[in-house]
Amino acid sequence: MPVRIRLSRQGRKKIPFYHIVVADSRAPRDGKYIERIGRYYPKTNPATIELDFDRALYWLQTGAQPSDTCRSLLSAKGVLYKNHLLNGVKKNALTLEQAEAKFAAWLAEKEAKLQKQKEAQQLKKEQKRKEQLEREQKAREAKAAQIAQKAAEAATATQEEEAQPEANS
Repeated sequence: MPVRIRLSRQGRKKIPFYHIVVADSRAPRDGKYIERIGRYYPKTNPATIELDFDRALYWLQTGAQPSDTCRSLLSAKGVLYKNHLLNGVKKNALTLEQAEAKFAAWLAEKEAKLQKQKEAQQLKKEQKRKEQLEREQKAREAKAAQIAQKAAEAATATQEEEAQPEANS
């Protein structure tokens, strides 16, 4: 039985989320599956991936083939890299300690990169908020100037009206 790691769509119209499942390749997309190993929320920024790392690794080692999308999700979480390193250990290309050290270094680098992206996104959001506040402040000042000008015009008009009847008498 050919086994695939793929996505099963859930959620309502225009608000999807997906279960990452291990299923027989002949089963329908949202049909019967062997095991659910995670969730994927594409609408969040950045997309949220919740994954049972050990089970995904187990299924890859037993021969399950990921779909294209699941391959990118597993790659983002490091499951494919860990599988690659463990295959190297099986072939005696490196030791288990070396593989663990390489994976830990990769994971630390990945975390630093994600943290940097989050900080950049936060900074961009704050900059956008500051610009919006500046635009609102300018608009408020312009509106206040218009109101002051109209009030001044009204005051001069009333002064002129008061002065005209006195001149006529």
